[in-house]
Amino acid sequence: MGGLRRIMKKGLGDMGFNKGGGIINWFPGHMAAATRAIRDRLKLADLVIEVRDSRIPLSSANEDLQSLLTGKRRVIALNKKDLANPNIMHKWVNYFESCNHDCVSINAHSKSSVMKLLELAELKLKEKIIREPTLLVMVVGVPNVGKSALINSIHQIALSRFPVQEKTKRATVGPLPGVTQDISGYKIAHQPSIYVLDTPGVLIPRIPDIETGLKLALAGCVKDSVVGEERIAQYLLAVLNSRSTPLHWKHLNTRMIERSKDELEEKHKFSLKDLLPKKKKPPNTSDVRYIEDIVMEVQCALHVTLSEFDGDLEDENNLESLIELQFEALQKALRIPHKASEARTMVSKKFLTLFRTGKLGPFILDDVPETQHITP
Repeated sequence: MGGLRRIMKKGLGDMGFNKGGGIINWFPGHMAAATRAIRDRLKLADLVIEVRDSRIPLSSANEDLQSLLTGKRRVIALNKKDLANPNIMHKWVNYFESCNHDCVSINAHSKSSVMKLLELAELKLKEKIIREPTLLVMVVGVPNVGKSALINSIHQIALSRFPVQEKTKRATVGPLPGVTQDISGYKIAHQPSIYVLDTPGVLIPRIPDIETGLKLALAGCVKDSVVGEERIAQYLLAVLNSRSTPLHWKHLNTRMIERSKDELEEKHKFSLKDLLPKKKKPPNTSDVRYIEDIVMEVQCALHVTLSEFDGDLEDENNLESLIELQFEALQKALRIPHKASEARTMVSKKFLTLFRTGKLGPFILDDVPETQHITP
């Protein structure tokens, strides 16, 4: 992994992840105001659900809030588990539990998954439910970890379980960080009355290191325009190469050959009937397979470039050269015209979309700490 760290410093440069300083100012003014509001309301919360991205369980923590959460009832919800490597996910849950933190991996869009979280939250509030008529649950987390999606799922479950009299509101959900920019309260239960506060995602005024910042950017917690799509794509390629991930995609070459044969057999001969107007165009197998084909071509392109590479991945110059070759291979695989302006940006955007939607497979970017201690 030495080559990966060196290329981040050499190829990506000092990105200046600090408020108002360095090359990148990624801490907007509204985050400072939101942070103050969250701190004030945390004092009133009976339970805090801290939502993190399962792909970056440590990097997606807001370290500035950790000291305030120490004395609170808290559940760490590792969201987007469908995008995380299931072979490692249980190790993270065990790690947090060994640090005396209740933790559960969830998919905010899955009712059964959210139910599991609610059951744990209810267990944590069991003593308070007996004594208090009104309870407050606060949902916190960095941008774009799925807080609003979680609250909307909780609403749907609550509506089926409790007679809610007033019209309920839905949290605004979006694919970009910074959608929720105010603190809103939502009543989810009666007897006792339980309210959930959805909060805007806030980062810390300073990210500790370049790699943490790039992980946040890769997961979509920082807007692409702040860091730059090409920088983020370079980092993703460096991570995949350092882990030898494309070498595990060797079988895809055979699958692509078989797919090509199948498509040739499915092609029908031209007929005059093809000229007749159709009320509804029948589904085209090639259209259905388009995305899958693109993913397969991308994976094959990365497999070929890495398997044929005879340099040292620990050498940042060699790693840079490999990444350059892979950008060219990705441009062909993603079918972006060779002379298209801003071709590298288009390649980066499409490549990042494939990763973020799980098309390239499940990943966890953080490493499980060896020591049984979590940063406070």
